[in-house]
Amino acid sequence: MTVLLNLLKSIIFGIVQGVTEWLPISSTGHLILMESFMPLNVFADHASNEAFWSMYEVVIQFGSIIAVLLLYWKKLFPFQKGIKPARRKSILRLWVMIIIASVPAAIAGLLLDDLIDSVLSSSYVIALTLIIYGVLFLWMENREHKFTTETTGQITVKNAFLAGCFQMLALIPGTSRSGATIFGETLLGFSRTAAAEFSFFMAIPVMFGASLLRIIKKLPGLPVSFSSVLVLLAGITVSFIVSVFVIRRLMTYIRSHDFKIFGVYRIALGIVVLIFSFLKVIA
Repeated sequence: MTVLLNLLKSIIFGIVQGVTEWLPISSTGHLILMESFMPLNVFADHASNEAFWSMYEVVIQFGSIIAVLLLYWKKLFPFQKGIKPARRKSILRLWVMIIIASVPAAIAGLLLDDLIDSVLSSSYVIALTLIIYGVLFLWMENREHKFTTETTGQITVKNAFLAGCFQMLALIPGTSRSGATIFGETLLGFSRTAAAEFSFFMAIPVMFGASLLRIIKKLPGLPVSFSSVLVLLAGITVSFIVSVFVIRRLMTYIRSHDFKIFGVYRIALGIVVLIFSFLKVIA
């Protein structure tokens, strides 16, 4: 019965991860808050459950990464059969931009992972970052827009690095990796489509590296069991399926809409989290 309950929870977490990873509303923030209400109790002791959750909340992102690779295979794989040399060169250049954009967050993540996990994952921090970036999104969309980068092929080295610096801010739970990068890229003159796509692409090395780091740090101390592996795989699989749907819908949505609705949602959710935190409903 416990295994089935944990599987159900993992499926719900996978749905939330798949939806919130790509919308600028913070996947980690949502997962941390949900875990306060419905924790995964895979092991008998509290310490093992905490270590498992610390790994689970990051590794579940694997499903989302695979979704991006699947949907953008033609844009990201330079060695497709019959591809023209100019097209291969363009894809390889895009990967250079992705790697440049990944450097700031990779360095900060390695240096600050323990601090973020132990200090900055509180509900008050999540609430404040939700509200702050919600306000920033509303401000951004009320500005006059001048798009100088219409496609990901036009991204410069300078803008790739600056976008990576904005991604670094998303290490604080509640910020939203896609939210911070889309906000920053829009300020840099990216079109909404280019900002969203490059945000997706930047996620691949950063999320893969974060997942690998968390596995290396947490897995050796965990008493691995069939049920724990099953729970983790369920979350990854569901996050993949949901991510495919959400990415497609988001790209259709932003062709004719702005990001104001996400700003309003962030502010409303942040206020709710602040109230719940003050009333000690969540930790």
